[in-house]
Amino acid sequence: MTRNAPWFVNDFMPRWLDHVMTPCGAVVEALDIKGQADAASPSTLTQARTIFALAQLYLATGDEQFRSGACTIYVFMDDALRDPSGGYWANCDNTLRRTYDQSFALLALTTLRKISPQTVPESRINDLWDFVQGTLTDPETGALWEDSAMAAQGARADDLRAQNPHMHMLEAVLQAFEMTADPVWMDRATHLVQLAARYFVDPQTGAIIEFVGPDLAPLATTEGARREPGHQYEWAWLLHRYVAFGGDDMARAMADRMIHFVEATGLRGDGVLKGAPFDALDAAGCVTEASHLLWPLTEAGKYDAATGAADRARDIEAIIFERYFAAGPDPVWCNQLDRECSILWPTALSRLIYHIVLFATEGQNAGLWQLGSGRINRI
Repeated sequence: MTRNAPWFVNDFMPRWLDHVMTPCGAVVEALDIKGQADAASPSTLTQARTIFALAQLYLATGDEQFRSGACTIYVFMDDALRDPSGGYWANCDNTLRRTYDQSFALLALTTLRKISPQTVPESRINDLWDFVQGTLTDPETGALWEDSAMAAQGARADDLRAQNPHMHMLEAVLQAFEMTADPVWMDRATHLVQLAARYFVDPQTGAIIEFVGPDLAPLATTEGARREPGHQYEWAWLLHRYVAFGGDDMARAMADRMIHFVEATGLRGDGVLKGAPFDALDAAGCVTEASHLLWPLTEAGKYDAATGAADRARDIEAIIFERYFAAGPDPVWCNQLDRECSILWPTALSRLIYHIVLFATEGQNAGLWQLGSGRINRI
Protein backbone atom coordinates (compact mmCIF):
# COMPACT_ATOMS: atom_id res chain seq x y z
CA MET A 1 0.00 0.00 0.00
CA THR A 2 1.30 3.46 -0.90
CA ARG A 3 2.15 5.53 2.16
CA ASN A 4 0.88 9.05 1.53
CA ALA A 5 -1.41 11.64 3.13
CA PRO A 6 -4.70 9.78 2.44
CA TRP A 7 -3.10 6.55 3.73
CA PHE A 8 -2.06 8.39 6.88
CA VAL A 9 -5.58 9.65 7.58
CA ASN A 10 -7.63 6.63 6.52
CA ASP A 11 -5.36 3.70 7.41
CA PHE A 12 -2.70 4.81 9.85
CA MET A 13 -4.69 7.13 12.12
CA PRO A 14 -7.42 4.64 13.11
CA ARG A 15 -4.75 2.02 13.94
CA TRP A 16 -2.69 4.55 15.86
CA LEU A 17 -5.67 5.79 17.85
CA ASP A 18 -6.61 2.25 18.88
CA HIS A 19 -3.01 1.68 19.95
CA VAL A 20 -2.43 4.81 22.05
CA MET A 21 -5.74 5.25 23.92
CA THR A 22 -5.60 4.21 27.56
CA PRO A 23 -8.55 2.89 29.63
CA CYS A 24 -8.85 6.28 31.37
CA GLY A 25 -9.30 8.10 28.04
CA ALA A 26 -5.82 9.61 27.79
CA VAL A 27 -3.35 9.26 24.93
CA VAL A 28 0.08 7.82 25.77
CA GLU A 29 2.98 10.20 25.35
CA ALA A 30 5.01 8.10 22.90
CA LEU A 31 5.59 4.73 21.29
CA ASP A 32 8.98 3.16 20.74
CA ILE A 33 10.01 1.73 17.39
CA LYS A 34 8.34 -1.59 18.31
CA GLY A 35 5.05 0.08 19.21
CA GLN A 36 5.48 -0.17 22.98
CA ALA A 37 4.08 2.73 25.01
CA ASP A 38 6.13 4.69 27.51
CA ALA A 39 4.95 5.22 31.08
CA ALA A 40 5.19 9.01 31.28
CA SER A 41 2.43 10.96 33.00
CA PRO A 42 -0.17 12.23 30.50
CA SER A 43 0.53 15.84 29.55
CA THR A 44 -1.76 18.66 28.51
CA LEU A 45 0.45 19.18 25.47
CA THR A 46 -0.15 15.69 24.09
CA GLN A 47 -3.83 15.50 25.03
CA ALA A 48 -4.67 18.96 23.66
CA ARG A 49 -2.76 18.48 20.42
CA THR A 50 -4.47 15.14 19.85
CA ILE A 51 -7.92 16.58 20.56
CA PHE A 52 -7.29 19.30 18.02
CA ALA A 53 -5.85 16.88 15.45
CA LEU A 54 -8.84 14.54 15.68
CA ALA A 55 -11.33 17.42 15.54
CA GLN A 56 -9.50 18.78 12.49
CA LEU A 57 -9.69 15.37 10.85
CA TYR A 58 -13.41 15.20 11.54
CA LEU A 59 -13.86 18.57 9.80
CA ALA A 60 -11.80 17.26 6.88
CA THR A 61 -13.39 13.83 6.52
CA GLY A 62 -16.66 13.67 8.41
CA ASP A 63 -15.44 10.41 10.00
CA GLU A 64 -17.24 9.96 13.33
CA GLN A 65 -14.39 7.98 14.92
CA PHE A 66 -12.30 11.15 14.96
CA ARG A 67 -14.96 13.22 16.71
CA SER A 68 -15.61 10.46 19.22
CA GLY A 69 -11.92 10.12 20.01
CA ALA A 70 -11.51 13.86 20.47
CA CYS A 71 -14.45 13.99 22.89
CA THR A 72 -13.10 11.07 24.93
CA ILE A 73 -9.67 12.64 25.35
CA TYR A 74 -11.21 16.02 26.19
CA VAL A 75 -13.19 14.51 29.06
CA PHE A 76 -9.93 13.14 30.49
CA MET A 77 -8.07 16.43 30.02
CA ASP A 78 -10.85 18.50 31.56
CA ASP A 79 -11.07 16.21 34.58
CA ALA A 80 -7.39 15.42 35.20
CA LEU A 81 -5.45 18.43 33.97
CA ARG A 82 -7.65 21.52 34.26
CA ASP A 83 -7.02 23.88 37.18
CA PRO A 84 -9.92 25.80 38.78
CA SER A 85 -8.21 28.98 37.56
CA GLY A 86 -9.20 28.04 34.02
CA GLY A 87 -5.70 27.01 32.93
CA TYR A 88 -4.17 23.57 32.46
CA TRP A 89 -1.33 21.90 34.32
CA ALA A 90 1.66 20.68 32.32
CA ASN A 91 0.93 17.12 33.47
CA CYS A 92 -0.82 15.23 36.23
CA ASP A 93 1.83 16.28 38.79
CA ASN A 94 0.02 19.65 39.01
CA THR A 95 3.17 21.70 39.60
CA LEU A 96 3.36 24.14 36.67
CA ARG A 97 1.10 25.79 34.09
CA ARG A 98 3.06 26.50 30.90
CA THR A 99 1.94 29.16 28.45
CA TYR A 100 2.89 26.89 25.55
CA ASP A 101 0.39 24.30 26.77
CA GLN A 102 -2.43 26.83 27.16
CA SER A 103 -2.16 27.74 23.48
CA PHE A 104 -2.84 24.13 22.51
CA ALA A 105 -5.63 23.83 25.03
CA LEU A 106 -7.26 26.87 23.39
CA LEU A 107 -6.69 25.35 19.94
CA ALA A 108 -8.32 22.12 21.09
CA LEU A 109 -11.29 23.68 22.88
CA THR A 110 -12.32 26.04 20.10
CA THR A 111 -12.08 23.35 17.43
CA LEU A 112 -13.84 20.66 19.45
CA ARG A 113 -16.62 23.09 20.38
CA LYS A 114 -17.17 23.67 16.65
CA ILE A 115 -17.92 19.99 16.04
CA SER A 116 -19.40 19.10 19.45
CA PRO A 117 -20.75 22.19 21.24
CA GLN A 118 -22.44 20.11 23.91
CA THR A 119 -19.05 18.68 24.93
CA VAL A 120 -17.18 21.96 25.46
CA PRO A 121 -19.04 24.74 27.28
CA GLU A 122 -18.20 28.22 26.01
CA SER A 123 -17.27 29.11 29.59
CA ARG A 124 -14.27 26.78 29.36
CA ILE A 125 -12.85 28.85 26.50
CA ASN A 126 -13.57 32.16 28.24
CA ASP A 127 -12.03 30.97 31.50
CA LEU A 128 -8.90 29.79 29.71
CA TRP A 129 -8.46 33.10 27.91
CA ASP A 130 -8.98 35.00 31.17
CA PHE A 131 -6.23 32.87 32.73
CA VAL A 132 -3.86 33.61 29.84
CA GLN A 133 -4.55 37.33 30.04
CA GLY A 134 -4.76 37.66 33.80
CA THR A 135 -1.91 35.38 34.87
CA LEU A 136 0.39 34.59 31.96
CA THR A 137 0.62 37.99 30.25
CA ASP A 138 3.16 40.65 31.24
CA PRO A 139 1.04 43.79 31.79
CA GLU A 140 3.93 46.10 30.89
CA THR A 141 4.77 44.68 27.45
CA GLY A 142 1.77 42.52 26.59
CA ALA A 143 4.15 39.63 25.93
CA LEU A 144 3.58 36.18 27.37
CA TRP A 145 5.46 34.84 30.36
CA GLU A 146 6.88 31.35 29.87
CA ASP A 147 4.87 29.81 32.68
CA SER A 148 3.06 30.47 35.93
CA ALA A 149 6.33 30.48 37.90
CA MET A 150 7.80 33.27 35.77
CA ALA A 151 4.50 35.12 35.94
CA ALA A 152 4.61 35.00 39.74
CA GLN A 153 8.21 36.21 40.20
CA GLY A 154 9.07 37.96 36.94
CA ALA A 155 11.87 37.02 34.56
CA ARG A 156 15.23 36.44 36.24
CA ALA A 157 18.56 37.56 34.81
CA ASP A 158 19.36 34.17 33.27
CA ASP A 159 15.87 33.39 31.95
CA LEU A 160 15.15 33.06 28.26
CA ARG A 161 11.94 34.30 26.66
CA ALA A 162 10.82 32.24 23.66
CA GLN A 163 8.92 33.06 20.49
CA ASN A 164 7.23 29.65 20.55
CA PRO A 165 4.41 30.37 23.05
CA HIS A 166 3.56 33.52 21.10
CA MET A 167 3.51 31.68 17.78
CA HIS A 168 1.18 28.97 19.01
CA MET A 169 -1.05 31.47 20.79
CA LEU A 170 -1.37 33.24 17.44
CA GLU A 171 -2.28 29.90 15.89
CA ALA A 172 -4.91 29.33 18.57
CA VAL A 173 -6.59 32.73 18.27
CA LEU A 174 -6.66 32.49 14.46
CA GLN A 175 -8.30 29.09 14.81
CA ALA A 176 -10.78 30.57 17.29
CA PHE A 177 -11.66 33.25 14.74
CA GLU A 178 -12.12 30.65 12.01
CA MET A 179 -14.33 28.51 14.23
CA THR A 180 -16.47 31.38 15.64
CA ALA A 181 -16.20 34.39 13.27
CA ASP A 182 -15.98 36.57 16.42
CA PRO A 183 -13.82 39.60 15.51
CA VAL A 184 -12.39 39.82 19.04
CA TRP A 185 -10.10 36.94 18.12
CA MET A 186 -8.66 38.90 15.18
CA ASP A 187 -7.92 41.79 17.53
CA ARG A 188 -5.99 39.36 19.70
CA ALA A 189 -4.19 38.01 16.66
CA THR A 190 -3.14 41.51 15.63
CA HIS A 191 -1.63 42.08 19.08
CA LEU A 192 0.42 38.88 18.78
CA VAL A 193 1.63 39.72 15.26
CA GLN A 194 2.74 43.13 16.50
CA LEU A 195 4.58 41.53 19.43
CA ALA A 196 6.43 39.26 17.03
CA ALA A 197 7.46 42.16 14.84
CA ARG A 198 8.67 44.11 17.87
CA TYR A 199 10.56 41.44 19.80
CA PHE A 200 11.09 38.25 17.78
CA VAL A 201 11.98 39.25 14.21
CA ASP A 202 15.64 39.87 13.39
CA PRO A 203 15.65 43.31 11.70
CA GLN A 204 18.73 42.37 9.66
CA THR A 205 17.42 39.20 8.03
CA GLY A 206 13.71 39.08 8.80
CA ALA A 207 14.11 35.66 10.41
CA ILE A 208 12.26 34.63 13.55
CA ILE A 209 14.52 34.62 16.60
CA GLU A 210 14.05 31.63 18.90
CA PHE A 211 15.11 33.22 22.18
CA VAL A 212 15.52 36.70 23.60
CA GLY A 213 16.57 37.88 27.03
CA PRO A 214 14.45 38.32 30.16
CA ASP A 215 13.73 41.93 29.10
CA LEU A 216 12.81 40.76 25.55
CA ALA A 217 16.04 42.29 24.18
CA PRO A 218 18.26 40.40 21.67
CA LEU A 219 20.99 38.16 23.09
CA ALA A 220 24.58 37.95 21.84
CA THR A 221 24.75 34.25 22.76
CA THR A 222 24.37 30.88 21.06
CA GLU A 223 20.75 30.78 22.21
CA GLY A 224 20.16 34.28 20.90
CA ALA A 225 21.62 33.38 17.51
CA ARG A 226 19.51 30.24 17.06
CA ARG A 227 17.21 30.20 14.04
CA GLU A 228 15.03 27.16 13.30
CA PRO A 229 13.95 26.64 9.68
CA GLY A 230 10.78 24.87 10.79
CA HIS A 231 9.65 27.92 12.70
CA GLN A 232 10.27 30.23 9.75
CA TYR A 233 7.78 28.16 7.77
CA GLU A 234 5.36 27.88 10.67
CA TRP A 235 5.31 31.63 11.29
CA ALA A 236 5.04 32.37 7.56
CA TRP A 237 2.02 30.05 7.23
CA LEU A 238 0.33 31.77 10.18
CA LEU A 239 1.05 35.24 8.85
CA HIS A 240 -0.46 34.37 5.48
CA ARG A 241 -3.49 32.98 7.30
CA TYR A 242 -3.75 36.19 9.32
CA VAL A 243 -3.77 38.28 6.14
CA ALA A 244 -6.34 35.96 4.52
CA PHE A 245 -8.66 36.52 7.51
CA GLY A 246 -8.45 40.28 7.07
CA GLY A 247 -5.29 41.18 8.98
CA ASP A 248 -2.77 43.87 8.08
CA ASP A 249 -1.10 43.07 4.77
CA MET A 250 2.30 44.04 6.24
CA ALA A 251 2.32 40.53 7.70
CA ARG A 252 2.76 39.11 4.21
CA ALA A 253 6.05 41.00 3.82
CA MET A 254 7.17 39.63 7.21
CA ALA A 255 6.44 36.11 6.01
CA ASP A 256 8.28 36.62 2.73
CA ARG A 257 11.47 37.66 4.54
CA MET A 258 11.33 34.57 6.74
CA ILE A 259 10.98 32.32 3.72
CA HIS A 260 13.81 34.08 1.89
CA PHE A 261 16.05 33.51 4.91
CA VAL A 262 15.29 29.82 5.31
CA GLU A 263 15.37 28.94 1.62
CA ALA A 264 18.73 30.60 1.07
CA THR A 265 20.68 28.13 3.23
CA GLY A 266 18.25 26.18 5.41
CA LEU A 267 17.33 23.28 3.11
CA ARG A 268 19.30 20.17 2.19
CA GLY A 269 20.38 20.52 -1.42
CA ASP A 270 20.96 16.90 -2.44
CA GLY A 271 20.41 13.27 -1.58
CA VAL A 272 17.27 11.37 -0.60
CA LEU A 273 16.24 14.18 1.75
CA LYS A 274 16.71 16.95 -0.79
CA GLY A 275 14.52 19.90 0.17
CA ALA A 276 14.21 18.89 3.83
CA PRO A 277 14.76 21.75 6.31
CA PHE A 278 17.77 21.47 8.59
CA ASP A 279 17.04 21.48 12.30
CA ALA A 280 18.90 24.70 13.12
CA LEU A 281 20.88 27.60 11.68
CA ASP A 282 22.68 30.52 13.28
CA ALA A 283 21.82 34.18 12.78
CA ALA A 284 23.91 34.36 9.60
CA GLY A 285 22.18 31.33 8.09
CA CYS A 286 25.02 28.85 8.66
CA VAL A 287 23.87 25.30 9.43
CA THR A 288 24.46 24.38 13.07
CA GLU A 289 22.36 21.18 13.19
CA ALA A 290 22.37 19.25 9.90
CA SER A 291 19.89 16.62 11.10
CA HIS A 292 16.24 16.42 10.08
CA LEU A 293 13.42 16.29 12.60
CA LEU A 294 10.04 15.30 11.21
CA TRP A 295 8.03 18.36 12.25
CA PRO A 296 9.94 20.98 10.16
CA LEU A 297 9.07 18.96 7.05
CA THR A 298 5.37 19.18 7.89
CA GLU A 299 5.67 22.94 8.39
CA ALA A 300 7.44 23.43 5.06
CA GLY A 301 4.87 21.19 3.39
CA LYS A 302 1.81 22.94 4.73
CA TYR A 303 3.30 26.34 3.79
CA ASP A 304 4.00 25.06 0.28
CA ALA A 305 0.49 23.64 -0.03
CA ALA A 306 -1.13 26.85 1.18
CA THR A 307 0.92 29.07 -1.14
CA GLY A 308 0.46 27.02 -4.32
CA ALA A 309 3.81 25.22 -4.46
CA ALA A 310 2.10 21.90 -5.21
CA ASP A 311 5.12 20.01 -6.54
CA ARG A 312 7.20 20.85 -3.48
CA ALA A 313 4.37 19.87 -1.16
CA ARG A 314 4.06 16.49 -2.90
CA ASP A 315 7.84 15.97 -2.69
CA ILE A 316 7.63 16.57 1.04
CA GLU A 317 4.65 14.21 1.31
CA ALA A 318 6.80 11.45 -0.20
CA ILE A 319 9.71 12.13 2.16
CA ILE A 320 7.50 12.14 5.26
CA PHE A 321 5.54 8.97 4.67
CA GLU A 322 8.17 6.90 2.86
CA ARG A 323 11.17 7.83 5.01
CA TYR A 324 9.80 8.47 8.51
CA PHE A 325 6.88 6.02 8.75
CA ALA A 326 7.28 2.27 9.24
CA ALA A 327 5.96 -0.06 6.55
CA GLY A 328 4.84 -2.77 9.00
CA PRO A 329 1.61 -3.19 10.96
CA ASP A 330 2.72 -1.21 14.02
CA PRO A 331 1.52 2.44 13.88
CA VAL A 332 4.93 4.00 14.46
CA TRP A 333 7.34 6.44 12.91
CA CYS A 334 10.72 7.92 13.76
CA ASN A 335 11.30 11.47 14.88
CA GLN A 336 14.68 12.37 13.36
CA LEU A 337 16.95 11.22 10.52
CA ASP A 338 20.45 12.08 9.34
CA ARG A 339 21.32 12.86 5.72
CA GLU A 340 21.49 9.17 4.82
CA CYS A 341 18.11 8.46 6.45
CA SER A 342 19.67 6.63 9.37
CA ILE A 343 17.46 6.98 12.42
CA LEU A 344 18.78 9.39 15.05
CA TRP A 345 15.66 9.50 17.25
CA PRO A 346 13.36 6.48 16.92
CA THR A 347 10.60 7.58 19.32
CA ALA A 348 7.12 8.22 17.89
CA LEU A 349 6.02 11.18 20.01
CA SER A 350 2.23 11.32 20.13
CA ARG A 351 2.25 15.13 20.17
CA LEU A 352 3.71 15.13 16.64
CA ILE A 353 0.45 13.79 15.18
CA TYR A 354 -0.77 17.39 15.33
CA HIS A 355 1.93 18.51 12.86
CA ILE A 356 1.24 15.70 10.40
CA VAL A 357 -2.52 16.20 10.51
CA LEU A 358 -2.18 19.90 9.70
CA PHE A 359 0.03 19.09 6.72
CA ALA A 360 -2.50 16.52 5.49
CA THR A 361 -5.55 18.77 5.92
CA GLU A 362 -3.81 21.80 4.40
CA GLY A 363 -2.97 19.65 1.38
CA GLN A 364 -6.61 18.69 1.04
CA ASN A 365 -7.68 22.32 1.35
CA ALA A 366 -5.27 23.16 -1.48
CA GLY A 367 -6.72 20.40 -3.65
CA LEU A 368 -3.58 18.24 -3.63
CA TRP A 369 -5.34 15.15 -2.33
CA GLN A 370 -8.69 14.03 -0.95
CA LEU A 371 -8.88 12.70 2.60
CA GLY A 372 -12.58 11.97 2.93
CA SER A 373 -16.06 13.29 2.27
CA GLY A 374 -15.76 16.36 4.49
CA ARG A 375 -14.05 19.70 4.04
CA ILE A 376 -12.27 22.08 6.37
CA ASN A 377 -14.71 24.80 7.38
CA ARG A 378 -13.51 28.14 6.01
CA ILE A 379 -15.03 31.53 6.74
